[in-house]
Amino acid sequence: MSTTQTHTKGRVCLAYSGGLDTSCILAWLIDEGYQVIAFMANIGQEEDFEAARVKALAIGAVSVHIVDVRSQFVSEIVYPAIQANASYENDYLLGTSLARPLITSAQIAVAAEEHCDYVSHGCTGKGNDQIRFELGYYALNPEIKVIAPWRNPVFYQRFAGRQALLAYAAERGIPVVQTAAKPWSTDENLYHISYEAGILEDPDVTPPKDMWKLTVDPADAPIKGERIAVDFVAGIPVQVHNLDDGTKVPADASKPDPLAVFTYFNTLGRRNGIGRIDIVENRFIGLKSRGCYETPGGTILVAAHKDLEGLTMDREVRKLRDEISLKFAHSLYNGMYYTPETQLMLSLIQNSQRGVSGTVRLHLRQGCVTVLGRKALHPKTCLYNAELASMDTSLSEAGAGWSFDPHDSEGFIKILAMRVRLWSAQNSADAAVASAAAAGHPKK
Repeated sequence: MSTTQTHTKGRVCLAYSGGLDTSCILAWLIDEGYQVIAFMANIGQEEDFEAARVKALAIGAVSVHIVDVRSQFVSEIVYPAIQANASYENDYLLGTSLARPLITSAQIAVAAEEHCDYVSHGCTGKGNDQIRFELGYYALNPEIKVIAPWRNPVFYQRFAGRQALLAYAAERGIPVVQTAAKPWSTDENLYHISYEAGILEDPDVTPPKDMWKLTVDPADAPIKGERIAVDFVAGIPVQVHNLDDGTKVPADASKPDPLAVFTYFNTLGRRNGIGRIDIVENRFIGLKSRGCYETPGGTILVAAHKDLEGLTMDREVRKLRDEISLKFAHSLYNGMYYTPETQLMLSLIQNSQRGVSGTVRLHLRQGCVTVLGRKALHPKTCLYNAELASMDTSLSEAGAGWSFDPHDSEGFIKILAMRVRLWSAQNSADAAVASAAAAGHPKK
C-alpha cells in the first residue's frame, strides 16, 4: 500500500511500535515525501513483532528492523540500576527511563546502517520521553536531525484526537485492531510496565482491577508464597534458588545467564503479586503526572540488594553512594544517560559494589518481600562482626591486637557532645539576655 514518490525529502528511521500513533506517523511521513525505515527494539515487551513488521511494510515502510536488546538491557542497564538501588522520588524504579538509552542507541545504529538523514519518534510534546529520546540521539550522533510529529503544528492540529487518527487510518487503509480501547496508555519492557493518561489522569480514580497486566492481584496470590535465595557477586545477581521447588537459575552457576536470571525474578514477582505502585510524580518538563507501575523482578532485587549492602558495605561509602544514586536516578529520569556526569556516576557506583557479594534469603508473599536472612560470600567481605556487636559480653575480641571496650564509648560521647554543649550554652545565654530585655533590665 506504499505511495509512489517522484521526489524524496530524505530517509527517516522511525521508532515504530505497531500501534495507532506510530502507524499513522509512518503513513504521514510517507505522505510528506520521506522514505521511512521502521525500527523496533525487542526490549522484553509482550509484542507480536512479526505482525508489526508486516503492518509497517503494508503501510509503505522501505524496510523494518527488529533488534533484540534484551540481554544487553539486563546486563548494561538494569543491573547497574540495581547496584545503585535507583529510584525516582523514593518509589518509581525508573522502568521507562531505563529502557530509553538502549532503544535510542539501537535506533541510531539502524539509522547509520540505512544511511538515514533523520530519526523520528511518536512521543507526546508534554512528556519526558521526547527529552530522553532526543538527548540520546544527539549524544550518539551530534549531526542527526529529528522529526517530532507531536510537536509539529501541521501534524497535531490535523490529528487533534484519537478519532482523527482513526479516520486517517481508515483513509490510508491502515489496519486497526477492533477491540474496546483501554482508557489508559501503556509502555512495557522487560523491567516493568507503566499505565497513564485516560481515566488515570484523575488522581483520585482507583485503577480498575483488570488494568494490571503483569502481576496477580496480591489478595489473590498464594497465601503460602515462596522462599528463595539470591546470590550476588559485586552487587550483581548471579543465581536464584527457589527453596520450595528446588529450581535454580541458571542451573549451573559457572555458566552466567543474566537474562534468564532476571526473567525468572519477573516470574516469581508476577505470581506473588509483587511490584505494584500508584503515584503522582514530577515530570522533568514541569508538569505533575499520575502513573501506575508494575516492576515485579526489579522490586525483589532492589530489596535483596539493599539488605546485603547492610552486611557488606562500609557506612561512609554507602552514604556517599546513596547521594550519587539520588543524582543518578534523576539523570536517568531526565534523559541524561549519555552525559559525562552519568558515566562518571556509573563508574563510582560500580566501584562501590566490590564487596557486595553474598546470599540473601527472601519470602515472597501476596505483594510483600520479607528478608529471612543473609550471609556474605567471604568472611573478609562481611563488615558485620557478631562478637563485637554482641550484647552478651562486655569485652569482645575482633581480631589479633584489637577489641571493643565499652569504656571507650565515654570519651567518644564527650567529644561528640562538645559541639552540642556549646550550642546549648549559647542558646541559654541568648535566652537570658532576651528575658532581661523584656523585663526592662538589660543584662550587662
